[in-house]
Amino acid sequence: MSTRLLIISHDVVGARMAGPGIRAYHLARVLARHTPTTLAVPNAAEPALSEHGFAVIPYTRGDWSTLAAQVAAADVCLVACDTLNDFPQLAELDLCLVIDGYDPLLAEWLALHPHLTPAELAPHWRERMVQLTRQYLCGDFYLCASERQRDWWLGLLEASGRINPHTHHADPSLRSLIDLVPYGLDGAPPRRTQPVIKGVWEGIGADDKVILWGGGLWPWLDPFTAIRAVGEIQRARRDVRLVFPGTKHPNPVMATMQTHTPAAMALADELGLLNRAVFFGEWIPYSSWDDVLLDSDVALTLHHDTLETRLAFRSRIFEYIRAGLPIVATEGDATSELVTRFAVGRAVGYGAVGEVAAAILALLAAPTGEQAAAFAHARSQLTWARAAEPLVSFCQNPRRAPDRTGASASGNPFYAPPSPADQAERASLLAQIDQQAALIAAYERGLFMRAMRAVAGVRRRLFRG
Repeated sequence: MSTRLLIISHDVVGARMAGPGIRAYHLARVLARHTPTTLAVPNAAEPALSEHGFAVIPYTRGDWSTLAAQVAAADVCLVACDTLNDFPQLAELDLCLVIDGYDPLLAEWLALHPHLTPAELAPHWRERMVQLTRQYLCGDFYLCASERQRDWWLGLLEASGRINPHTHHADPSLRSLIDLVPYGLDGAPPRRTQPVIKGVWEGIGADDKVILWGGGLWPWLDPFTAIRAVGEIQRARRDVRLVFPGTKHPNPVMATMQTHTPAAMALADELGLLNRAVFFGEWIPYSSWDDVLLDSDVALTLHHDTLETRLAFRSRIFEYIRAGLPIVATEGDATSELVTRFAVGRAVGYGAVGEVAAAILALLAAPTGEQAAAFAHARSQLTWARAAEPLVSFCQNPRRAPDRTGASASGNPFYAPPSPADQAERASLLAQIDQQAALIAAYERGLFMRAMRAVAGVRRRLFRG
């Protein structure tokens, strides 16, 4: 009997979608070739999705009744990390739970709140840590996107007691506990249906050179260097246009998050580039993304030097490679290493305006087709089918983690499946710790503690005398 797989996407999947939704969609397509697969998507499901060989159902985040029947019918459930916060019931069921940890949630969460002080963030951080603890304890198999992410996850799992005599004895490499399932490429080359940028966007001519910034303008990214670089390029050639087509996230939850969009638009305006050499859109439908890629000449992925950068795996770069679009990428993340490894663009330093400008000009000046062989090789190595192999293998032979099965779980002093009550109690205790720390800090700022320290100082001097 085939394994029944349920993939629960925490992000929207459909005509307009971002990286997490695209990932869930393509993993469902690949896994459906091997095992009966159902993709659960938040809110409404688009009927056209089911044409790709898997069932599609809608669900409501936080409402267990909208998922319970599908979960009960599954043998394996693949979830993004945050899904366990919406549905803690998943941790209590007798099924194989696969945790998709390709997105470094804590690093992103910290970066999304630069406007808050550490004191303002601390209570929310403690709550976030409580939420994330659940994923470390409940998985039977973990996915990540790069070897550096895997090292990070191994540290998290060790700190959570999941690297123990049971898991190590079963597999000293721990690949059966956590393995790589990065992003991949759609096997089909992009197909042009119509112009969507050149000669269409006001201010961009049919013969202009388009520099594409795919995706959003999140706080860890660096659109400012891109804008300043285009300002420099304007001195050498006036036909270069930088476009940000995706400034408004299709997921209503993410659309409320702070981004660099207002500041980036202000900088472009200040430099006299807004709607002349730098252009902003809202979001391109996924069905039009091929046209966007084929209307572009160079792609950018620029970021700051942060924890998020160290752990990130930027999905848009795979679309650039699929389209044969030369890439300028800031060094420091795993995807910039792919640019260098496959020779499909240039890596530049952090905030290096001159380097970015020079790299764009050099790539625009390169003979057409110069990198065709490099892109062909990259495409052959970076397919979704190849990327998903460890997950396919797991679904063909699903297994509970050795420290989550019967006597093993009860004999593992570190393993304790967290119930909702446990989580609530821990959150309450952490909140009390915050209150006590604030009270102590207030006392330390007051005259009482100063007086007590003065008395203690006098006593020490007397006893020494």
